[in-house]
Amino acid sequence: MNNKITKLFNIQYPIVQGGMIWVSGWRLASAVSNAGGLGLIGAGSMYPEVLREHIQKCKKATDKPFGVNVPMLYPQIEEIINIIIEEGVKIVFTSAGNPKTWTSFLKENNITVVHVVSSVKFALKAEAAGVDAVVCEGFEAGGHNGREETTTFTLIPMVKQQVQIPVIAAGGIGSGRGMLAAMVLGADGVQIGSRFAATVESSAHQNFKNTIVDVKDGGTHLTLKELAPVRLVKNKFYQEVQELYQQNPSIEQIKELLGRARAKKGMFEGDLENGELEIGQIAGLINEIKPAKAVLEEIIEEFNTVKAFIHKL
Repeated sequence: MNNKITKLFNIQYPIVQGGMIWVSGWRLASAVSNAGGLGLIGAGSMYPEVLREHIQKCKKATDKPFGVNVPMLYPQIEEIINIIIEEGVKIVFTSAGNPKTWTSFLKENNITVVHVVSSVKFALKAEAAGVDAVVCEGFEAGGHNGREETTTFTLIPMVKQQVQIPVIAAGGIGSGRGMLAAMVLGADGVQIGSRFAATVESSAHQNFKNTIVDVKDGGTHLTLKELAPVRLVKNKFYQEVQELYQQNPSIEQIKELLGRARAKKGMFEGDLENGELEIGQIAGLINEIKPAKAVLEEIIEEFNTVKAFIHKL
């Protein structure tokens, strides 16, 4: 498969693994890259020196391209950026902030920059900032996404009409059929998070992986918009959030309930009751924990099979 995304990243398939916090360590990133996609290390849940360790281990585990996902709200972002440059990482995905802040600096250091957006407005801002591509993420996605609740399959064609740079679809995509549908609507590639969260190489706790497999349709909900919108599994912590909303809480009260390290508690430490469990709606289609290579191969096989079938119609 050869298109704008495979050329941009020098990869075999236009599939990017999401840089998810507490999930996307060097094992997952290198496995996806070795299988022909683009693996991403999720810097958002790592101290700077932990990130450096993951980058170094990833370089030893694969000779293929990989990148780092950097949430721009990260408090030590300057240190993170410097480590990325020192370690020779050539691809950076930025999110949760203004792309103007770091894009020029990264590109001056010969780094390919992609920014995650949830609207046409922010896609245009990212293009104006000089990014090489945008990830357009619909509200079906797990983790933090847009407040507007725009779906992936409405967002992709709207963004595609407005920008000249490559567009990567994200949110609600976890199969070959989903990948083909996104590309029919104008995407040049896809970013897949939840499906790779439920893999052998994912650094998520086994309890969380099992929960992903058990989630059915309607089992997640986008909430906490006052802080940063996040899609959560409906567990005990989620119910506490909903009960608090019945009291018309202040932002301070919401922050107090959220506390610190909720996502780590749930996704990394496996506390399924009190932890924040972030996953996308596509979890309803995830029925098995597999190696990342098998997941990617399955997606490509289904993509090609369905594409061939459609051509015969």
